[in-house]
Amino acid sequence: MQLRLGLILALSAFSLAGCSSLAFKNGTLDYKNTTTLEPLQYPEGALVRPATPLYPAPTVDPLAIEHAPQLENQRGTRFALPRPATEAVRSNQVDETVQDVLGKPQLVTDGNQNLLLKIDGNPATIWQYTLATLSSLNHSIVDQSKDRYQLTIQVDQQTYVLRLSPAGSSNTLAVFNPDNSFADHEQAAQLLNQIYQNWPA
Repeated sequence: MQLRLGLILALSAFSLAGCSSLAFKNGTLDYKNTTTLEPLQYPEGALVRPATPLYPAPTVDPLAIEHAPQLENQRGTRFALPRPATEAVRSNQVDETVQDVLGKPQLVTDGNQNLLLKIDGNPATIWQYTLATLSSLNHSIVDQSKDRYQLTIQVDQQTYVLRLSPAGSSNTLAVFNPDNSFADHEQAAQLLNQIYQNWPA
């Protein structure tokens, strides 16, 4: 009776653990011992179709094989993938990701048909991108406000005021004259198109 009970318990443990987990060498590394076979040789004078491989084997650089990762366990008896590297999760990681995501600029018009550049994202980051774009366009900055997203630039002997106005997660960049009126439609369109086309994001 005890022998029968012991046999049943051993078989149960073996079936629960699985055959592959108890095997010392399960054949998953046999691919390393493969050899190259010569092409099939036909008798001389035999008429056969040309043999083209259905799945041609790629040529692998020996240096790549030498530096390939070792996908085996510590004993070298079976295939084993390395565990993924764990990174420490920062508490403010989500906030930084949300703040740094910028939308693609869009040319829009307001109710008075004034052209604006609409950009979604963090206004401070958008303002840095705007300054970088103006720098790449070689427009000279005459004056820059320290407490607002506003600067005065000179383009083709004309002076304009660029102002970024945040409204929630959306921001609009507009071109004004020095007297605080909207710039001429064509000139504003030309400047905003230059910024749109050279936007670094």
